Amino acid sequence: MPSLVEELIESGIHFGQRASGWNPKMAPYIYAKRNGIHIIDIKETVKGLLLAKKFLQRTVADGKDVCFVGTKRQAKSVLEERVSAVKMHYVTERWLGGTLTNFRTIRSRLKRLEELEQIERTDNFQSYSKKMESRLRREMAKIKRNLDGIRNMSKLPGAVVVVDVRREINALREARKLGVPTVALIDTDGDPNLVDIPIPGNDDSMRAIDVVLRELCAAIAEGKQGRQATAEGADEAEPAAEPRPRRSSRARYRADEPAPVAGPTESEPAASTNPAG
Repeated sequence: MPSLVEELIESGIHFGQRASGWNPKMAPYIYAKRNGIHIIDIKETVKGLLLAKKFLQRTVADGKDVCFVGTKRQAKSVLEERVSAVKMHYVTERWLGGTLTNFRTIRSRLKRLEELEQIERTDNFQSYSKKMESRLRREMAKIKRNLDGIRNMSKLPGAVVVVDVRREINALREARKLGVPTVALIDTDGDPNLVDIPIPGNDDSMRAIDVVLRELCAAIAEGKQGRQATAEGADEAEPAAEPRPRRSSRARYRADEPAPVAGPTESEPAASTNPAG
């Protein structure tokens, strides 16, 4: 089985964009220039990938979810397949403005989708006119197309993973505004300052995207196992209820009843019952 570095090289992840369109901020991640194309330093790619895996594993183990964003053609099918397998959230069609910053409105649209699906299940829109049925079906298809990947996201994610920072700039800005950490596969024409954990690499190669997402999803799966193990350990470590201490004989009497008179102690002689002493 080939090593991770060999798989990354075979996928072409080290091929960057044309040197004429590069972003100078990516200079620390560039190894050389060949035929007018920048070559990405594979060491920096592996470093960023391992750092991202460790971070995502810890994030998921802490009980948080991850949202993946990749709307470009090369990323859609790979992202849906890989992310669905670990039951995380994803956006592959279009990033709607306010998906994070106006999350309440997004949840209301998802609730509307559930209502339309319920109508379809009950009577298949037979109680509506043909015109209304057509309108409702179009509305349902539109919401499902844009939001189906995040329909189970009931709260803000603990991290956002992006493919191509230039294309998904709005998602990165919203995440930064809310303080949500970001991870991104970033090419030589991107701005690494927009991302908390950059993974330098070719974001136009489907094979490269597949290898990176496979590794990230594997880390998420490990984080889920750690989360489950932590929960099970907490249940086992829960202490049993301590037995209630026995109440003293004096405490058994009610407050309104006189306590019994204690007998004389060894240090105190018993009082004489003879009045004359």
